[in-house]
Amino acid sequence: MRQVILTPGEDGYWVAEVPSLPGCISQGKTREEALTNIREAIDGYIAALKEDGLLVPVDHFDVLVAVV
Repeated sequence: MRQVILTPGEDGYWVAEVPSLPGCISQGKTREEALTNIREAIDGYIAALKEDGLLVPVDHFDVLVAVV
């Protein structure tokens, strides 16, 4: 399980980022599509780390959301 941050992009697409996996970013026309795409990106990212013999970062869910 990974923390995913969804934000609306300037082009009308939704952008999905995974903070615990630097550079793991995807997008979609809808939130649902962005989530589907980021799941695929996460799987590929982790597979590449394992293939290269690198450690897979652990995700921590210390999140505070504040609207200011």
